[in-house]
Amino acid sequence: MRFLLTDEQREFAQALDGMLGTSGTPAVARAWAAGDHRPGRALWTRIAEAGVWGLGVPEQHGGSGLLPVELALSFEQLGRHAVPGPLVETVAAAVFLERLGASTEAGEWLPRIASGGAVLSLCAGAGPYAANAADPAPYALDADAADAVLVIQGDTVCRSDTHGPVQSSLDPARRLARPLDGTVLARGPAVTAAAAHAVEVARLLTAAQSLGLGRALLAATVSYVKQRTQFRVPVGSFQAVKHRLADTLIGLEFARPLVHAAALALAAGSPSAGREVAAAKVAAGEAGYAAARTALQLHGAIGYTEELPLSLWIRKARPLRDAWGTPADCRARVLAE
Repeated sequence: MRFLLTDEQREFAQALDGMLGTSGTPAVARAWAAGDHRPGRALWTRIAEAGVWGLGVPEQHGGSGLLPVELALSFEQLGRHAVPGPLVETVAAAVFLERLGASTEAGEWLPRIASGGAVLSLCAGAGPYAANAADPAPYALDADAADAVLVIQGDTVCRSDTHGPVQSSLDPARRLARPLDGTVLARGPAVTAAAAHAVEVARLLTAAQSLGLGRALLAATVSYVKQRTQFRVPVGSFQAVKHRLADTLIGLEFARPLVHAAALALAAGSPSAGREVAAAKVAAGEAGYAAARTALQLHGAIGYTEELPLSLWIRKARPLRDAWGTPADCRARVLAE
């Protein structure tokens, strides 16, 4: 397969990159981690105006239809700029409601998601499509910021409007809480089928986020090793440093076509889409995590400090690698098919 982005797709990604680059996302992420969601919700609206959330919403509800390739490009930029919030979960919730055919819920939430007026979180508990099948009461990402949380457990989906205490996370901007007092929305095979599709979309977008995150970490590290000197020469001139950076770049470059191919397979409804999405999730997640480890090591002692803006990216890498299916889960999906 030879895949090239169209001019429109490249321009869309560049425009989104430019907008996010002037939005002060490090400050937004720090405010979000502290529980202040106002800057994040303002940025959420700007992202909606760029058309991102509408890419996961059908046209009849004010969106553009499900466009996996454009969504993957968008989430690569969201990852590159460390935008906080339940980004993947909101789109996955929209996809789930549309596929489920729950007309009342879809009519209520999908137009609001497309316009940026609603933030949803989606989590999967026990069941064949669970993010962690051993956890019967899953944590929801950013339940304190979401307008509602959809909880899928087996063949049942509930909507929760309340949650338990917010728990700390490896990434302070990923705030976790257990949803409470759920109202059952639907039961049966339709829930299971819709959940399977939503999980595939969530894995694809998480892979794209990891890819963008890794590329941002690599760029920041390359810039730093050109400035930092040892023995009166830049440390970037040392062969060991060059090899480490080259390995990181190769991992990211191998992951990117897998993410694009998975998006194409999902858009075409290919029977192999689940396998391709799982493969992309493994490759991008591992590449992003490797980029974080490289950035941490080559930045030396300052790489460990929370004051360094780079920490906002470094601390996202492992949670993204494991979200919506650990590498072991995704490898098992590839081997099973």
